[in-house]
Amino acid sequence: MPARAILCFGDSNTHGSCAMRDPGDRRRHPRALRWPTVMAAALGPDWDVIAEGHPGRTAVFDDPIEGPHKNGQAALPVLLESHRPLDLVIVMLGTNDLKARFGQSAHDVVLGLQRLALDIARWDSGPGDAAPPVLMVAPACVKPAGVLAETFAGAQAKSAELPDLLCAAAARHGWYFTDVNAVAEVDPLDGVHLSAEAHAAVGVALGDTVLSIFND
Repeated sequence: MPARAILCFGDSNTHGSCAMRDPGDRRRHPRALRWPTVMAAALGPDWDVIAEGHPGRTAVFDDPIEGPHKNGQAALPVLLESHRPLDLVIVMLGTNDLKARFGQSAHDVVLGLQRLALDIARWDSGPGDAAPPVLMVAPACVKPAGVLAETFAGAQAKSAELPDLLCAAAARHGWYFTDVNAVAEVDPLDGVHLSAEAHAAVGVALGDTVLSIFND
């Protein structure tokens, strides 16, 4: 039986970015410590976990400062086709859509995430040319601090609304859902990124979630 393939579609917290000490800080956690790698180890050799994390990635917005290539909706079709067949697509986005420059409510951020999942449902990138199932993941709630305090000004309250709103959207459409806030918090250094310990907790938790999906 071929390995089951999982696409992890996310932002800097899927990329493995460390909490930022200054605006030019591009450090990453070692590969073995990033949550997709931790999840892959928990799942075992019969799983192919594909980490597609892009720092600054939004669900649906062109970034007027960092560039239009940050728009996840534009990148998604390429990844769905290049990595097919996919047995599952994990979407963990929404954090960057909360940046002050976009001025979006939590409700509209979730509508953007819903748009991504609806796009996945239209793509024949799963086994047998069917659409792959989707696991929507509520990201760790932001608590803007340090170098990212101004970039994410006003985002904390909106971020806290995302899990319930995203859970409701997933229930309406029949997508799988989980919330990493049950096991992890952001690093207080910048209030956005995950520590190595948080990556470990997220990877193990998502591994358990994936196994529960395929063992149903």
